Amino acid sequence: MSLPLSAAQFVTLAAEEHGGNHESLSPYVTGIGAFVILMLLLWITTRFNRDR
Repeated sequence: MSLPLSAAQFVTLAAEEHGGNHESLSPYVTGIGAFVILMLLLWITTRFNRDR
């Protein structure tokens, strides 16, 4: 598979009307979930750096 052929397939895939997002995947749930995970990682990091 050559690079121009791969690029043409990606352009065709990106041009589809329905996008590719799953109907059950809510952007709000995804965003809140990512925020909670990042806050948990921040909290864990600050617990291990008590000497600073």
